Amino acid sequence: MRKLSMLKGLATGTLAAALAAVQAAPALAQDSLELVGHPKAGGTGFQPASTELARDLQWLDGMLLVIITAICILVIALLAFAVLRFNSKSNPNPKSFTHNSPLEIAWTLGPIVILVVIGAFSLPVLFKQQEIPEGDVVIKVTGYQWYWGYEYVGTDLGYEGYMIGAPATGGDNRMNPEVSAQLQEAGYSDSEFLLATDSAVVVPVGKTVVMQVTGADVIHSWTIPAFGVKQDAVPGRIAELWFKPEREGVFFGQCSELCGISHAYMPITVKVVSQEVYDAWLAASQDEGGYVDVRQFLAAS
Repeated sequence: MRKLSMLKGLATGTLAAALAAVQAAPALAQDSLELVGHPKAGGTGFQPASTELARDLQWLDGMLLVIITAICILVIALLAFAVLRFNSKSNPNPKSFTHNSPLEIAWTLGPIVILVVIGAFSLPVLFKQQEIPEGDVVIKVTGYQWYWGYEYVGTDLGYEGYMIGAPATGGDNRMNPEVSAQLQEAGYSDSEFLLATDSAVVVPVGKTVVMQVTGADVIHSWTIPAFGVKQDAVPGRIAELWFKPEREGVFFGQCSELCGISHAYMPITVKVVSQEVYDAWLAASQDEGGYVDVRQFLAAS
């Protein structure tokens, strides 16, 4: 009898553990996607580049930093040379002259050459951003005070993305037990407060995504630093940006145009998933008539 009770207890415990694992699957599914663009202690510099556009921009920034550093060193060296060589002690009898033609030609042509070099590398990057390719996924994004609306063009899917704890959802912009519970329920931790939204943009990895950006009230700006994209959302106009994510993950952005008292509380969340997960999520969301949490499809994949 004692052995039988022990076996029953073991079986019950195993079943309870299995049920707990199943119930925890959606929460753990969030962990299967890397979080990109959230604050890190001591973090400096750019977010990890996750598109070709972002790599180009970061490389261009590095090149410009080298040029600017060289110019600063040259100017400081010339100033130091002038101070040491032509001070009153070293040069008690100042010379009189009106001009120096070779020097004037040098400091005119030098900046021109530098600007031509900078333009030769920066203009192709700009053109690559502005020449919008045909999108595998096209999404219309509309900025509101203070949240984002998304419509997947060619489908009947549309939804809004609110910051968890935002004023638009009745929050007070401060971390509290209720907001913490909402973050946990959505699969985030407290460190993603002010970054995570209740609904995310979901796109497939390795596909060209075109965003049609506009505003409903004032000017907003849709940006994801890890993708190297930023576009003002101007009421009455539609502008476009594009990106091609190279890895799966959860990417964070923020409205980058001052749009009112709660401008700081309209973040952007993009989840990049596999094509299979995306297809299943899109079909389920259309069936439900709105956003469906993508974590359940990640758990099943």
